[in-house]
Amino acid sequence: AKAVSNEIQDKEVAAEATQREIDAARKGYAPCGTYNAVLFFCIRDMAGVDPMYQYSLGWFIALFVRSIQGSEKADDLAQRLGNINDHFTYALYQNICRSLFEKDKLLFAFLLCTRVMAASGSLRPAEQQFLLTGGVGVPEADVPRPAGHEWLSAKAWGEMCRAANASAALAALPGHVAQRPDEWRRIYDSVSPEVEALPGGFHASLTPFERLMVLRCLRPDKVVPAIQAFVAASFGQRFTEPPPFDLGGSYKESSCASPLLFVLSTGSDPTAALLAFAESMGYGSKIAAISMGQGQGPKAAALIAAARKAGSWVLLQNCHLAPSWMPALEKICESIKPDNTDADFRLWMTSMPSPAFPVSILQGSVKMTNEPPAGLRANLRRSYALDPIGSPEFFEGCSKPGAFKALLFGLCFLHAFVQERRKFGPIGWNIPYGFDDGDLRISARQLRMYIDDNADVPFDALKYAIGECNYGGRVTDDKDRRLLNTLLSRVYRPEILDVAQPFKLSESGTYVVPPEGDHGSYLAALDALP
Repeated sequence: AKAVSNEIQDKEVAAEATQREIDAARKGYAPCGTYNAVLFFCIRDMAGVDPMYQYSLGWFIALFVRSIQGSEKADDLAQRLGNINDHFTYALYQNICRSLFEKDKLLFAFLLCTRVMAASGSLRPAEQQFLLTGGVGVPEADVPRPAGHEWLSAKAWGEMCRAANASAALAALPGHVAQRPDEWRRIYDSVSPEVEALPGGFHASLTPFERLMVLRCLRPDKVVPAIQAFVAASFGQRFTEPPPFDLGGSYKESSCASPLLFVLSTGSDPTAALLAFAESMGYGSKIAAISMGQGQGPKAAALIAAARKAGSWVLLQNCHLAPSWMPALEKICESIKPDNTDADFRLWMTSMPSPAFPVSILQGSVKMTNEPPAGLRANLRRSYALDPIGSPEFFEGCSKPGAFKALLFGLCFLHAFVQERRKFGPIGWNIPYGFDDGDLRISARQLRMYIDDNADVPFDALKYAIGECNYGGRVTDDKDRRLLNTLLSRVYRPEILDVAQPFKLSESGTYVVPPEGDHGSYLAALDALP
């Protein structure tokens, strides 16, 4: 009995020692937990930007566990923690960006930066508040605007004075501007003030965030590109380049119990992309779609029940049009479990942002947006990933590959250009038009058909099909139609087929048609664009 007692005591001592080792290791990883708690509250606050931006703690933890497993190992604890944090921060950025509208992606990246900086103590709340509000409610320093500074508005001067109170580093800003008006006016009048060095010793003495505050006072119109540069300098360039739309990647992260939700924007329709993806996965004949609306709820419920047993897919389109049925949909989704549903079943949904959409579905679903990305380069890259352009059979299968690839690049450039012009309101188009991926798809297929079926490239037929039927079919304003045809004529002309010299798509020569190559060579050329 004594031997047994001694053995038990030895085991207790060993267990206590093991527990102390575990506690020590856990405490070593505590900074990682603190860091990622900051990130969780960051994504939780995104619901204030749009009610569809909802994410569950369970999803967050699962993503964190994958980052622990996927991050680079290291013997040094500090290095290991850094690897986990870096891997998880970017994984979180990629996954969240997939469900954000384009206008909110830079906001999210900036929020990540500032929250991490604030948690580390390198950013004061008053400074962050000033950048967001211009210091509204902050007392102004009693410094009147000097004579001869009429180029500086009273609003800008007031913000400078409030900035001086918000940040000790900017306390001398109003006086410095008053003493050196010519140097500061150079910044004010600059085409790119966000890259200009501030006068005197100000530039070197300020942090990048404090320079943002100064720019907000002088040139608020340039704060967005400055924030983009700030994020790139703080977290890396990749945090300013959201990942392209990837339906396959979203599908891999789903399960029979986690729905996939497309959050729609005006003019976007992912149905064609989903049907093409279903066909590629062998579900072309096993996907049932229903457009939601009054009286469609029972039909949708019956489709879901049948698909859960058969292991097929269901697409519920425009769920925002059936707000009264959303509680029933929530109960259906809560009842779907891996043990009572075929593993191949998938529930796909599309919806415009709606406060009536159940939060539990938003938090438990894989969310996606399918908007044209911001910028010509990102838009072009997305076009080259779309079906059928991203298909090797389509891209390499034309009988005249040189002409086809050159004209296809020109078509993608036109597509990106007409979409980018929408962002400029009535300056871009007199009437806003919903140019979408369907216009590009049909135009690309017609392009290949016309080239395959004719000895020479039929430019007139191509311009008519694209400018009058596909894209032009949406245009109702005469001047907009003339603009569209002018843009098309600049791209679709015989000179684009001349391989002796690069064909310029812009007067600056920044955008040119790349030399003939495989699909990867065109992506590489796009990555080199500004």
